[in-house]
Amino acid sequence: MPELLFKGKEFVYNHHLTVPYRPLEMHASKSIGKPSLSGNLIIHGDNLHALKALLPLYAGKVDCVFIDPPYNTGNENWSYNDNVNSPMMKEWLSSNPVNAEDMLRHDKWCAMMYPRLKLLRELLAGAGSFWMTLDHNEVHHARALLDEIFGAQNFLAHVAWEKVYSPRMDAQGFSSDFDHLLVFARDREEVDLNGQVLHQNEKQFTYIDPETKQKARLRSLRKEGSHSLRSERPRTWYPIVAPDGTKIWPIKPDGTEGTWRWEQPNFLEEKAKKQSTILIQKNADGKWEVWVKQYFKGEAQRPISTIFRNTQFGHTHEATEEIKRVFGENAFSTPKPVALVEGIVQLALPLDGLVLDSFAGSGTTAQAVLEANKKDNGSRRFILVEGEDYADKVTAERVRRVIQGYKYQGTIREELLKESVSFTTLTNPDKLLKQIEVIENLEGHRFDDIKKELKDGALFVTGERKVAKRTEGLGGGFTYCTLGEPIDLDRLLTGKSLPDYEALGAWLFHTATGEALSSSKIRKSNWYLGEGSAYHVWLVYKPDLEFLKSSKASLTLELAEKIAQEPPAAKSGKKHLVFAPAKYVPNKALVPLGVEYAPLPFALYRVEKS
Repeated sequence: MPELLFKGKEFVYNHHLTVPYRPLEMHASKSIGKPSLSGNLIIHGDNLHALKALLPLYAGKVDCVFIDPPYNTGNENWSYNDNVNSPMMKEWLSSNPVNAEDMLRHDKWCAMMYPRLKLLRELLAGAGSFWMTLDHNEVHHARALLDEIFGAQNFLAHVAWEKVYSPRMDAQGFSSDFDHLLVFARDREEVDLNGQVLHQNEKQFTYIDPETKQKARLRSLRKEGSHSLRSERPRTWYPIVAPDGTKIWPIKPDGTEGTWRWEQPNFLEEKAKKQSTILIQKNADGKWEVWVKQYFKGEAQRPISTIFRNTQFGHTHEATEEIKRVFGENAFSTPKPVALVEGIVQLALPLDGLVLDSFAGSGTTAQAVLEANKKDNGSRRFILVEGEDYADKVTAERVRRVIQGYKYQGTIREELLKESVSFTTLTNPDKLLKQIEVIENLEGHRFDDIKKELKDGALFVTGERKVAKRTEGLGGGFTYCTLGEPIDLDRLLTGKSLPDYEALGAWLFHTATGEALSSSKIRKSNWYLGEGSAYHVWLVYKPDLEFLKSSKASLTLELAEKIAQEPPAAKSGKKHLVFAPAKYVPNKALVPLGVEYAPLPFALYRVEKS
């Protein structure tokens, strides 16, 4: 596959791995409702660091990513701020902002987007989808970046969004009437856009589920195709136990080590459901197979058009009016209309799904989610990330107002006449003036003023009326967060930087398993963090220097024996990975218990009291 090369690529290729982990800090005074990291979030901070902070909690759990990054038109004056360890990249930091005269602005844009796209892909669920808006300046580069990061086989669509309701008559040569929307899947074979992409043919649904009596088709959980090797997706290589105790591995027909479609946590979650779609039964050869039941939902709906018309998905003028209604002024220069993002939300999210917008801007995505929930009683959630100073006063404030309701004082405009002005029109102006006079006589009582304006080669007659009213709130809530100090384990030696149990635990769990930690499973009372696909993970820790220097913070034989017997961990047959500052038990005593020790990379117990 062709590769996009740009200056600095070798330095940012793995930059996302070197970004420090900074835990999310909640601010109750700027939030609505009880602060929680499991609900709606608005995060103020550098979006690369914010994405890294989200990984321990949301890796593989985001149903839809929608982003509206800088278009790199040359007029936005955005800045390249990533602290990449390279003299050339550091020089870029001193040449901000990026403008039209910058001969490397396209390289800088690619370097800025590359690590962010990598982290966004890690956050996406297997059935999730990615949506990005752009104009002509970077869309060709973006398509190449996404092909490389997501895989060209996971490309879904290149959509044209009709962003205006009429061409610009003052445009030079061509009027730019649409923006681009690139759509990719985390895994094209798994993606679900509310059943509208993978069309259903009733003839394929020959299996009748004996429990639900529904029509279904059986699909092997073992992944097919060239991108299904254990070496490429190691977290999807694990045994599944058959009813007779046989371990089933995703071995391909040719004997090579393949993969399951789902990672183990997703499989276990689905298998545990009361009406699970998992079916384990023997095939015609007498070998155990693992199947997923896909139920028939009805014949396919109309395919999704790759043209998003402004009549359905809104336009830029509408977006500006929406901001003015909320704030009473144009508080943000380039918003997206709610209709565009709500349309994507309706396509890409289940009723309880999660959308992530890491270039949040004015907060349109949050309003779109709240609007959609209001209409169909859904429980969709959003995570917004905004790095600019207006994150609180614009992004979060817009969401506060649409949740709680707001007073609207402004002008309602109604277009009464739009007439193209040509040379023929000017030769007989009396006819046009008569039309205007009739409109003023018939409609004048409805408006405070009737304005006449020549714009883009047309005459507009518009009625204007001042209004003052209250818009009712949509309900809901969110937690406002900032990024805490980076967790530097070397600094823990001094006791000056001791993160709380959940923050350190989430990071260590994700580091050890590559999976997200469910905060509801944490049991600090006995040091249990949660279950990964390979381990049960434990952390012996308190944010207290005196405790960490004491023998209580060590893995002892007594603690190891207790961990090995703890339900439900003891019943799963998995090993136990225990993080602790020290251990007072030999490894040969831990092996029979199925316990492995992971030393925290510091020796606090050696720090002398000051």
